[in-house]
Amino acid sequence: MTATYSDLKDKVILVTGAARGIGKSIALTLSAQGAHVVFNYRGDEAKAAALKEELQAAGGKATGLKFDVTDYEAMTKAIDEFTKTVGPISGLVNNAGVSKDTLLLRLKPDEISSILDTNLKGSMMVTQALSRNFLKAENVSIVNMSSIVGLMGNPSQAAYAASKAGLIGFSKSVAKELASRNVRCNVICPGFIQTDMTDALNEKAKEEYAKSIPLGRMGKAEEVANLTCFLLSSASSYLTGEVIKIDGGLYI
Repeated sequence: MTATYSDLKDKVILVTGAARGIGKSIALTLSAQGAHVVFNYRGDEAKAAALKEELQAAGGKATGLKFDVTDYEAMTKAIDEFTKTVGPISGLVNNAGVSKDTLLLRLKPDEISSILDTNLKGSMMVTQALSRNFLKAENVSIVNMSSIVGLMGNPSQAAYAASKAGLIGFSKSVAKELASRNVRCNVICPGFIQTDMTDALNEKAKEEYAKSIPLGRMGKAEEVANLTCFLLSSASSYLTGEVIKIDGGLYI
């Protein structure tokens, strides 16, 4: 069951990393609410066009902007051109992220840089690039996608955990800094969610993971998307600086 939030209709929301997994589910769910979803893509024009059509078919407007979250110059140019032409963006979902499981003893500097640049610095820079725009918009809400690993840590994910923990600290600072302008910023920490990444696991591994979750199953991307819609809507108007776990009770 999906709740309907009337104020999301025509709300202009940028979702990074919307090509697959949780990000795509968020984009589709927002489109079904009638939102204008803006998504970034790195180069494949055909895939971007296909995603745009899919989002429009779901019920909303859609615009693709060509930039990588690690390329500040291209990102700011694309965002500036959009806001000058279409209008202010009033919602942001920083979802783009990468992960590479590596033991600390084998972790290389370039691997650390790649993970931090995308997961943490990328989210910081997109938010910073939109900060002036947010002052011109109404009912602004930022949702940063962290991870349960950012709260509890995980073997072989030191760099990933650090990037996601850093995102929590960043989000709390943004929430305090922009609250006087009625700009809210909250964090979602998903646990094990069914995506193409978890689909690659064998059945035995899935069963073992499920045993560690009190609800006895992995979450669905749609469940994360529903929570995201709530946080982007005025239904959560008195929530800011919060870190919300959606993990089936994994980390209690």
